[in-house]
Amino acid sequence: MRLRQIALVGQDLEAATADIVAVLDLGAAYADPGVGKFGLKNAVWPVGDTFLEVVTPKAPGTTAGRLLEKRDGDGGYMVILQVPDIAGARSHIQAAGARVIEQVDIPGKVSMSHIHPKDIGGAILSVDQMIPPEAWEWGGPHWQASVQTGTSVAIVGGELQGDDPAGMAARWARALGCEAVAMQGGWRIALDRSELRFVNASDGRGEGLGAFDVAVHDPATVRARAKARGLLDADGEVTLCGARVRLVQA
Repeated sequence: MRLRQIALVGQDLEAATADIVAVLDLGAAYADPGVGKFGLKNAVWPVGDTFLEVVTPKAPGTTAGRLLEKRDGDGGYMVILQVPDIAGARSHIQAAGARVIEQVDIPGKVSMSHIHPKDIGGAILSVDQMIPPEAWEWGGPHWQASVQTGTSVAIVGGELQGDDPAGMAARWARALGCEAVAMQGGWRIALDRSELRFVNASDGRGEGLGAFDVAVHDPATVRARAKARGLLDADGEVTLCGARVRLVQA
């Protein structure tokens, strides 16, 4: 399994887009028409061969809109993992007793299942299989042409926070059919070239996807860009669309 996409939710798609492009130096975004059925509009950027998405409600009563209200503003929304065997992944979800709230199967192209966040905690989790594996349906048919890696190389981690990180990590591990191991300050699920971490919520915003990791060539330059736009928090960390961005040296 590999972390292939992180999705954030924001109230102002244009503002989030301007910040993300300026700070992470990303290429053109793709607007996926498929999210319209959920009452959303979005932008998806390739970060190397991984992806960063921002969704914004365009209709009342959406899950994304309720999350904006619950967490008092922009923040993390979804974690998408690429799996080599969707049938095997779905068997683990079923064995864990987790509900699937959305499922897609396009033969010879893509299969995916979204897991209800109440059954695992923190965020919506999606397991997706692509054919061929290097493809990525949600990035659009020509995403490779928008790859720009002069600054940002890949998304390599996600951090879920809550009052019981050990329990959350255990539920995610059961649903994924893998192991969560203790680390300093929380729990960790190791993935191919990436990881998921589970920590205590300490920012007053409650349970959710609080941070994600981006491998960059020059963290100091990225921080300087963020500072110029007022996007460093009190601890000096980059924040984009309500989520902390951990900068990892590429």
